[in-house]
Amino acid sequence: MISEHEQALIHTIDRDELIELTRELVKIDSVIRPETGNTESKAVEFIAEWIRRELAIEPIVEEVEPGRKNIIATLDSGRPGQVLMLEGHTDVVSEGDRNSWSHDPFAAEIADDRIYGRGACDMKGGVAVVLLTAKAFLASKVPFTGKIRLGLVCDEEGMMIGIKDFIRKGHADDVDAALVPEPEENQLCISMKGAIRAIVRAHGKMAHGCMPLTGINPNTRLAKTILAFEEFETEEKKRCGEDPYLGWPSITFTVVQAPPPGEPAQLNVMPAEAVGYVDIRTTPLQDHEKLRSRLQKILTDLAGEDPDYNAEIEFIEDRPVVAIEKDEAIVGCAASAYRDVTGKEPVYNGVPGATDGTFLHAWKGIPCLVNGPGPRHIPHHKDEYIEIEELVEAARVYVVAAHRFLNAQPGPNR
Repeated sequence: MISEHEQALIHTIDRDELIELTRELVKIDSVIRPETGNTESKAVEFIAEWIRRELAIEPIVEEVEPGRKNIIATLDSGRPGQVLMLEGHTDVVSEGDRNSWSHDPFAAEIADDRIYGRGACDMKGGVAVVLLTAKAFLASKVPFTGKIRLGLVCDEEGMMIGIKDFIRKGHADDVDAALVPEPEENQLCISMKGAIRAIVRAHGKMAHGCMPLTGINPNTRLAKTILAFEEFETEEKKRCGEDPYLGWPSITFTVVQAPPPGEPAQLNVMPAEAVGYVDIRTTPLQDHEKLRSRLQKILTDLAGEDPDYNAEIEFIEDRPVVAIEKDEAIVGCAASAYRDVTGKEPVYNGVPGATDGTFLHAWKGIPCLVNGPGPRHIPHHKDEYIEIEELVEAARVYVVAAHRFLNAQPGPNR
């Protein structure tokens, strides 16, 4: 049942303000563009100024790397209690070919009750929900205990340097739970896939394209590696099966390049090296150490079959599978809030990828629930959008869930 205080919080969520804030964020190009030096910096400046104006708080703005910054702000009730983190990221992926979009990716156009644009659901809409959730507590003057910690970080779409820096600098030390509004159709995602990132380098011998036998073609050796990894992926799918929340494990070559970046390519020159970037996604039945060993063994076996095969694999990132139980306090608060706000039963699910919440949980043991607005299948696609009704629903659920968590019996800070 929605309490009087929770009704006040819900009424403080202004639909038009939420729409406009989301649109303003989408209009800010926060794609990381090394060729021009563009980063999240303009989005950070906008959000920091919004926090100063609307929350009357001076946010902490910390540089992680040149041009890459985190925003941290704390709304303190003045009463002892739990600390609830509302987390989001300010970077978005490339829009790709703008001409392939039906809507300008940075115009935030509204059509068919949707806001279109790069980052609309991943996750400018979620960031707007986070900001207006904090504002609702301030504007409504509803009493609560503990603190609301806003963590809006850089580089979630990359190596997640933002959340790693946030944790290393102690901003998560007192956090008891986190809500992460990544686009999950407001479903309650209690688990997240693990991830291993790797680079395979196949070495050959440069030669003239008309005399390939005088050299060694690294492309065919990399191709053998790709096919062998695909065969291993099939084995892992059979062994692990489909996880009820996370689906299937996967091993995906996402970038294949020869010659490597920085070297000129010519049609009539067989290159000396080929590289492949591998995105490996894991489920609970997979052990990352064993998985890395097996991938290394594939390269060793290929070398045993082909005397000209010379390749190595470098593992550049490891993100574990993480999960929380349905009876975790933050999950219960979000589930009851969703039920009371929408009149529907919550749907439990898992995140098909990693999020910043992966490191909050893996490094600090913080229960993280991923439950934001936006279609699960649209992030990184052209014509990205967010449904306005789902966006508004998310904000209403968040204020009620936050109120219930903060006013529950406090547990020990993690």
